[in-house]
Amino acid sequence: MARNGRSGESDSQLLHLRDAAVQLGISFPTIKQWIYKKKIRSVRTAGGHHRIPQAEVDRLLYRTRGHNEAERRISYQRISGRNQLVGRIVDVRVSGLVGQVTLSVGGQLITSLITSGAVREMKLKKGQTAAALIKATEVMIIRV
Repeated sequence: MARNGRSGESDSQLLHLRDAAVQLGISFPTIKQWIYKKKIRSVRTAGGHHRIPQAEVDRLLYRTRGHNEAERRISYQRISGRNQLVGRIVDVRVSGLVGQVTLSVGGQLITSLITSGAVREMKLKKGQTAAALIKATEVMIIRV
């Protein structure tokens, strides 16, 4: 059982360091340094191992997917829209021709309705990293 100082934060929301590093797109040594420098909050288990709350990964996700706009845009498909928000898919629902995809971006939820064909084509699944491209009143999902 993890000792985390927060009631209500279950073990299922705590990630092993390697899993958190993969989601953030950084190396294992980097995440260890971030813990030591208190750049990322960790929780210690009864055995003394570090675990990273999913909320911490979500908080840092956008910052680690490219240090500036140019780097972020290179890592995705080239597109003219500037309002790209990187997050983690927290829910995917498909019903008939419509798919509903919900992203967590810095603790905020963004939901987009897209075709069920697009959900299948991009193989969108809960836990994946994706970007919401916001243009006027439309939100499109880009799998990253």
